Amino acid sequence: KRLYKHCLVFFILPVIGQSVKSKRPKEPGENKIKPVNKKVKPKTPKTKERESVDSSLKSQSILTQVMDKGHFQKLASTLSLAAGQSVELRCKGSNVTWNYPSYLDTFKDSRLSIKQLDRYSQLILANSTAADTGEYSCWLQLCNGNKCRKDETKTGSTYIFFTDKEELFVPTPSYFEIVYLNPDKPAVIPCRVTTPSAKVTLHREFPAEEIEIDGTDIIYDAKKGFVFQHPTSDHKGIVYCKAESQGAPQISIKYHLLYVEVPKGPPSTTIAVSPSRAGLSDRVHVICTVLGEPDVDVNFRWQYPGQESERPVIIQNFWRLINRGIGHTTRISKSILLVEDFEDIDAGNYVCIAQNLQGKTTVATKVELK
Repeated sequence: KRLYKHCLVFFILPVIGQSVKSKRPKEPGENKIKPVNKKVKPKTPKTKERESVDSSLKSQSILTQVMDKGHFQKLASTLSLAAGQSVELRCKGSNVTWNYPSYLDTFKDSRLSIKQLDRYSQLILANSTAADTGEYSCWLQLCNGNKCRKDETKTGSTYIFFTDKEELFVPTPSYFEIVYLNPDKPAVIPCRVTTPSAKVTLHREFPAEEIEIDGTDIIYDAKKGFVFQHPTSDHKGIVYCKAESQGAPQISIKYHLLYVEVPKGPPSTTIAVSPSRAGLSDRVHVICTVLGEPDVDVNFRWQYPGQESERPVIIQNFWRLINRGIGHTTRISKSILLVEDFEDIDAGNYVCIAQNLQGKTTVATKVELK
């Protein structure tokens, strides 16, 4: 028994005093208990969901709203304010660019002011109205000399609803708008609301009926309006929107839906001249014509014999919509070059260059002297 006790003490003492290091191999799981006085930070498993949330918060981090008494509030994806309120937004950074409803620039609205300070940019909109409803965003610009690019990691965005019981729909400068239905892309009927909770329906003027919204082919987005995911010629016609929110329903402006038949691509261009053989002092018309998509602008450039000599010519550009078959609409754009007093120097080749976003087309014709 005495020998047993001494042996027991012999093995326990080194562990307590830590004076002797044991060289024997550790058993599985031995010495894995950490001291209780050491703070251990729990590890949070990284998930795709958490990463997406963090990245979203990061993109919102530079945009804040200034509240009362100098308090600041980070902005969510949407914000509702009563029309009439003023709003102040701040975006961190020394070189900030803003985006806001375009009409504020179009009409040079004095209610909007933007100031760039040392550490942030300030946007103030005073006496807000329902028409100010829209997206407000900012981003940091990275510049190298004269070249600047958007810093995708430092942006902020929020959509502000300026609610107004008298104006459930965001006001527009016109009472009638054209919406082009292109089979290759979604079409939007932009009857946006100022109150996100408003119930909105879509109606056809003739025959008078409510259009069914199935949530798949036709959906409603309070920030955009009604979206036709796959437009067809059956959707053409005149429509309007109706909104209800704790009161009498309100009607939007009317929208004329036109179906587009012209495929995308460089301008389909032709050129004609009258007359092709001109005498001295004659009037000569050279006409450049493009058939294209209704909502795609066309730019014209001319090259003509008397150009270097600065011969006087008159150039007129215009366009109009034409119907080609049932429910099919095309935009016809024309540029007319007029030589009022034809001379020897005016004889030669007349070149028209028509260009749109998809490319350019060059056509030419010749005018001879009699």
